[in-house]
Formats: sequence, structure tokens, C-alpha cells
Amino acid sequence: MINIGIVDDHSVVRSGLKQFFADHVDLRVVGEAANGREAIDLVRTHDLDVLIMDLSMPGQTGIDALAMIRAKAPDLGILILSGYPEEHYAMNLIRQGASGYLNKDCDPMEIVNAVRTISLGRRYITPSVAELLAQQLNRKDDAPAHELLSEREFQVFLKLAKGETAGDIAKSLSLSVKTVSTYRTRLMEKMNLASNSDLTYYALKSKLID
Repeated sequence: MINIGIVDDHSVVRSGLKQFFADHVDLRVVGEAANGREAIDLVRTHDLDVLIMDLSMPGQTGIDALAMIRAKAPDLGILILSGYPEEHYAMNLIRQGASGYLNKDCDPMEIVNAVRTISLGRRYITPSVAELLAQQLNRKDDAPAHELLSEREFQVFLKLAKGETAGDIAKSLSLSVKTVSTYRTRLMEKMNLASNSDLTYYALKSKLID
């Protein structure tokens, strides 16, 4: 039996997945959460094989939670199920420890296949993500600027792009304001950008934020 946790801020999505998994004898949903902070509690209190997690949620996002969950449960399989197309986030998140990335428009059976694969300790790589991986190997010099960022820099970049202040970011990521400012300086240099409005424009143009 594969024990699954579902993290999504929409109850209809959680209910739909739970109902769909109920038709498969080897899958069992043992817990749910509505944001990143609840996801961390879910991992702490339940014996999970695979965590299915959305990215865009109020409060602590899936991106924020990923690193903390990885630190607490390094062997847990984490499948990102997001409304964002694979080309926008898949590479960064797989590099940061996600076991797989699927868009919510995928066939429901692909989610089942991904869960089964990830429960065996393997990564689930779709053909489109495999193509992205191949492209990245072939084009080291012209990779998108945000793919040059470290995990923390990417987190801070997205929050700045959404208009959050250094104080807000420091609080949500349990960092000092000075550390957030250091990350901001580094990511600005790596991405060759000059202001927070440049960050927002880049993120919108790259469809990393809505």
C-alpha cells in the first residue's frame, strides 16, 4: 500500500484526487494540507510514501516548503502537481529535490503512474521534462537567467517579484533581513537586473508568477 499526502489550497482538487485514488487498491490518501506550513506538519505527523504538492498556495508556498520537507524527510517522494507549465518550473524544482513534476492538465492516470514510480524511490520524468533536461545539457551558455540561481536565491527572487518586502521574506523563510538583502544582491548580479520592478517584469514575462 502506498501512503499519499495531498497538499493543495483548493479542497475540490484534494477531494477529486482522493476520490480518484480510491479506485486503485494500492493507493491510500492518509492526510491532506492546504499550504506549505501545513504540509510540513503533515510530513511530521504521518508515515507517507509520496507527497503530492501544489506550488501556488497562500502563506507558505510549495516552493518554500520543498526545502524544509527535504531536510526533515530526505527519502520522501515529492510529486509537484501544478497549474504552471513544466518548462517554467520543472527544472528548478527537480534540481531542488522534487521527485517529479506534472501539470494539472495531465491525464489522471499519469498521476497514478507517477505516484507508483516515485514510491519505488525513483524520479518520474515526463517526455517533455526529459526534453528540457536534454536542452539544458546542450545549451549551458543560453540557459534562462533564473536557472542560474541557487535554491534560496530562487525562493527570494519569486517573493521579491511578487512585491514582498525584505522583512516579509525574512519572516516567512526564517532568515535575517540582512541575509535576504545578501541573496537579493547575488541574484540581481546573476540575472543582470537592476531593480525589483525588473524582477517582476522578468517573472511575469517568463510566466513564473501570475
